[in-house]
Amino acid sequence: MSESHPLRAAFWMAGAISSFSLMAVAGRAVSLEHDTFEILMYRSIVSFGIVLVIGGATGALSQVNTRNMKWHLARNLCHFTGQNLWFFALALIPLAHLMALEFTSPIWVALLAPLILGEKLTATRALAALVGFAGVLIVVRPEVGSLSPPMIAAAAAAIGFAGSALFTRRLTRTESITCIMFWLTLMQAVMGAICAGIDGHIAVPSATAMPWLALIGATGLAAHFCLSSALALAPAAMVMPMDFLRLPVMAAIGMAFYSEPVDAWVLVGAAIIFGANWLNLRGRTAGNRPVTAAGR
Repeated sequence: MSESHPLRAAFWMAGAISSFSLMAVAGRAVSLEHDTFEILMYRSIVSFGIVLVIGGATGALSQVNTRNMKWHLARNLCHFTGQNLWFFALALIPLAHLMALEFTSPIWVALLAPLILGEKLTATRALAALVGFAGVLIVVRPEVGSLSPPMIAAAAAAIGFAGSALFTRRLTRTESITCIMFWLTLMQAVMGAICAGIDGHIAVPSATAMPWLALIGATGLAAHFCLSSALALAPAAMVMPMDFLRLPVMAAIGMAFYSEPVDAWVLVGAAIIFGANWLNLRGRTAGNRPVTAAGR
């Protein structure tokens, strides 16, 4: 990177954190009216429309091609699975728990990179993974006696996001962001429609739900745009710790709007997970390897 702009990067990260937080609130608002497949289907339809409008206006749609469809499909299957598990857990566990478990995604990236990208599993990455899993055990400690399906879903969602990040990294070697986002939104709209309609019924959004679904679609795209912009302005080692601010923000939202108490052990476990991510990030930065953020 030629020149770092930390203040401008912080501005874009504030936008990313706000967008992710709004998407979580909107997801909670429609979770009683729509299942996760319907939520993702409507989100993808909204996002696809935005991609078409912006891509058409800027001429970027000419970058869309079909030469790497198997990697687009693999990427979107991972993301679709992770996103559905995330929305499922979102409605059933405290937001702080969800965010803490979501931040294990970079650790899974480090472990899966040798299989998908052929990267070497270094001692630093292995240590980061062990430390991160210790943090996960602390986060889910209250549920150890009877580990709940939503907790398992939240942890599994992080694996889905890790796979999505790795396949995205592979795609960015040859494809533009517009091409990746085009196939992301289109494929997941189709996947969502198939899964939502498998029972023969897809709920039509009510007048109350429509603004929330539109917000989910818009904030999902905005969050990734802001995060990408921040990474273009400052080193990942500076940007990614800012992303961890989502945890206290979401914990505060949970307290203010959903009366969710903040468990001190969750904060301890989250801090350990953050330390593991920092260790992993430091090792990757030292090796001049790119860092891909997990995406919702």
